[in-house]
Amino acid sequence: MKRSIGLWQLMGFAVTALGGTLLHFLYDWLDKAVWIAPFSGVNESTWEHMKLLFWPMFLFAIVQSFFFKDQEDFWGVKLKGTLLGLGLIPVIFYTYNGVIGRSPDWINIAIFFIAAAVAYIYEIRQFNNGAPHKNPKLAIAILSVIAILFVVFTFAPPEMGIFRDPLTGTYGVMD
Repeated sequence: MKRSIGLWQLMGFAVTALGGTLLHFLYDWLDKAVWIAPFSGVNESTWEHMKLLFWPMFLFAIVQSFFFKDQEDFWGVKLKGTLLGLGLIPVIFYTYNGVIGRSPDWINIAIFFIAAAVAYIYEIRQFNNGAPHKNPKLAIAILSVIAILFVVFTFAPPEMGIFRDPLTGTYGVMD
């Protein structure tokens, strides 16, 4: 399985890149359907862009797990890769935005792809180096809590900067 990890991760990156891009627009394309809101971007906040990375990575990990049953550290690697990707989005966004004072769309788009690429490359290294995290139940529980937070904060986000839409000044789903 280790020989094919690079191909699996490349497929994961492709699924995440395509899935995240589609999820960015899906809420508007479906006329703001409430059932899609927990999974797609409902505004232009940093949090909503993190959601676009999380769901494709998480769903791909579930599919991939069926093929990596013998890899006892699988979910630990996936947790760390997902956390890395999720963390990179606000770190890069707020760093460059603080330096140049504006956020051109092309840079925002690039941040998403960079975060996804770094996360999957990190996972390759972890799989190849035999990552020490071997508590799959804890890793799955943490990923599940993150999933729940993305759902809850879609409808009831805290009034903090990361949840604020910079274009409208609103938070979460708005009518």
